[in-house]
Amino acid sequence: MSEATMMSVPLTLERIVERAAGRLGHVEVVSRRPDRSLHRTTYGKVAERARRLARALVAAGVKKGDRVGTLMWNHAEHLEAYFGIPLAGAVLHTLNLRLHPDEIAYIASDAGDVLVLVDEVLLPLWEKVAPRASGVRQVIVVGASKPPAAPMLDYEAFLAGADDATPLPTLDENDALGSCYTSGTTGRPKGVIYTHRSTLLHTLVTALPDSLDVSRDDTLLPVVPMFHVNAWGLPYAAAMVGAKLVFPGPHLDPTSLLELMEGEQVTIAAGVPTIWLGIRDALEKQPRKLASGVRMVVGGGGAEQLIRDFDRLGLRLIHAWGMTETSPVGLVSRVPPELAGKPDDFTYQLRARQGVPPPLVEVRVRNEAGEVPGDARTSGELQVRAPWVAARYADGATPERWTDDGFFRTGDVATVCPHGFVALTDRVADLIKSGGEWIASQQLESALMAHPAVQEVAVIGVPHPKWSERPLAVVVLRQGQQASPDELRTFVADKFAKFWLPDAFVFAESIPRTSTGKMKKTDLRAQYKDWAWA
Repeated sequence: MSEATMMSVPLTLERIVERAAGRLGHVEVVSRRPDRSLHRTTYGKVAERARRLARALVAAGVKKGDRVGTLMWNHAEHLEAYFGIPLAGAVLHTLNLRLHPDEIAYIASDAGDVLVLVDEVLLPLWEKVAPRASGVRQVIVVGASKPPAAPMLDYEAFLAGADDATPLPTLDENDALGSCYTSGTTGRPKGVIYTHRSTLLHTLVTALPDSLDVSRDDTLLPVVPMFHVNAWGLPYAAAMVGAKLVFPGPHLDPTSLLELMEGEQVTIAAGVPTIWLGIRDALEKQPRKLASGVRMVVGGGGAEQLIRDFDRLGLRLIHAWGMTETSPVGLVSRVPPELAGKPDDFTYQLRARQGVPPPLVEVRVRNEAGEVPGDARTSGELQVRAPWVAARYADGATPERWTDDGFFRTGDVATVCPHGFVALTDRVADLIKSGGEWIASQQLESALMAHPAVQEVAVIGVPHPKWSERPLAVVVLRQGQQASPDELRTFVADKFAKFWLPDAFVFAESIPRTSTGKMKKTDLRAQYKDWAWA
């Protein structure tokens, strides 16, 4: 008797688009326009227009493997690009609109973008980019209120000109689907390529209950930009399961987001910590009636105090971690049922950790002695391996970031607790070495964030004539609040060894951040490099 074999069905984006167009075709997709009006469409219409976009791209000479850029906010047309560009066999390359025009031009040129879709409201930005992005041979203007100046084309006219008879290429699951660039905090941004297979596997696991938990019952608000690691893969996950999608467009202020959350009965939203800090403050000033059981995903670091604050407000903050290289979901912090009955302080500490790996993700924390014990104290570098973790950068740069057995070296310093929860204690580059001993700046920041007067805080190492470096805390106070350096130092004194405590505190109006919301400590270190110690 011959052995039975399973069907060989390629894992390509067509599977998600076909499902969205058919069984889920009636599910709503809502977009906030620049004029603040709401535009409503459905997955069925988005999928239909995405196929027209794919055929229009092929007819315009876009070939399999060509890079097609998007310079767009979060809205339904961007979702059409998420579908249509890969269906054309091309590679979706989202451009970060918050970068300097020179950086955008470098990334567009390095990626080899041949065509770019640009929101009309972003044309002034594109005009600064265009002279240095000479490889782009065509610009399509999305949301045009009037015919764009030649040689640019109008998006709606571009779709209308598509011929239904134009054949689309056959896709292989190992074909490139998308490309994102790293934030470049440690050097030039580097390109990461996602395949159809890696994207579908990432989408499946992202939607699982113990991961980001996206279902047909949800209304999802991706505040995280669609140019930031494909909005953490959430638009694909929503389309796969049939969750209603609500896009905020360019309006990311707390008032606008809360209006959407209340009006559209959003049940899950995702964004970086700065978004949720603003939402928390707005809700404390003026409570709103939000959907029952609304939960929010925070990536990029979430302090324990912020999680406690949202519990007090009746909302649940879920901590997750990832990187451009990990597609990005790598860790999610959910307390398992066997630990749920523990004291609040214990469960809050677990929830504030970055979490445990979802299915198909392997993580380990290693230092010079090997893999660290699960004692929540011994630190090492976090390494990760999964079917959707990049195996190399697009240009083959820094191959040493990968181990011989295929793990990606994240550059994050971490510990593992006895229950397997990983906590990032710092970036390797942000550790402070004082008198030969290491100080983890992120642990100090989390402790200081628990002070009721503190809005934000960044701790950096500043050159010191005796100790090599000493920690300096840059603090943003909440509006109308006050705190002295001695008060803040005393507040955290019992949590750390004495040499860990910041020697100085400075008060600022804001903390510089990257375009994706990460603290830009390089700027702070440059600003305070000549600090005169008392």
